[in-house]
Amino acid sequence: MAKGAGEAKQAGDSNPFTDPIPDARPLEWDDIVLRLSFAAAFGTAAGLSYYLTQKKSRSESASFVATMVLLAVLLGMVSMVIGSNIARAFALVGALSIVRFRSVVEDTRDTAFVIFAVVVGMAAGAGAYLVAVVGIPIVGLVAWMLSVWGRSGAKPSVSSPVARATSIIVRVGTGVDPATGLQPVLAKHATEIEMVAVATVRQGTALDLTYTLRLNDGAAALALIGELNRTEGVQGVEWKSEAERRA
Repeated sequence: MAKGAGEAKQAGDSNPFTDPIPDARPLEWDDIVLRLSFAAAFGTAAGLSYYLTQKKSRSESASFVATMVLLAVLLGMVSMVIGSNIARAFALVGALSIVRFRSVVEDTRDTAFVIFAVVVGMAAGAGAYLVAVVGIPIVGLVAWMLSVWGRSGAKPSVSSPVARATSIIVRVGTGVDPATGLQPVLAKHATEIEMVAVATVRQGTALDLTYTLRLNDGAAALALIGELNRTEGVQGVEWKSEAERRA
């Protein structure tokens, strides 16, 4: 009797780390597709709510929305890989803790793909091959569709040598008021005007005023320089491109 009770106690005291709890039923491929499809749908809904509630254009929010959708699918894969296995759950925590970025991640989608690599590696190590085989094309398809969606909302960039010329130095006499003498001329030809530096020259008899600005569409740098030179009190104008200014 005592022996039977001891055996029953031994059978009931299973160690979750040495005796993993089996899942209720093995996952079939159609069940995996269904779960990951729901994960993608739910992630898309979450990303859509972010896009609709934030004051950002499609191209600006595309990266973060894509990250949300991909993470939803990836975490669905993680849940299926772990199941009810406590030891596997702790292994996931340890695996993710070694994934660190020593440099700034420019695109948040890169983080999702790093986690993607961790998930499929865990799936292979845990023997959940079907999860990885079915999940990889689904994640790839979702990532491709999201990248196409993000590119379609991007505004075409117009490259112009004038657009790179953003720094101008205007030399004026010490008695000239920039607010009344220079600002109206600058505002006529450019936007995003900001005075970034002031220096005295010619033994204090003149000032070099450095402005950063962006020319209006159709405006020419020579027209702005010519009008500044005709402005009373202006002794000289120097135009610098962005590359020259950084150098």
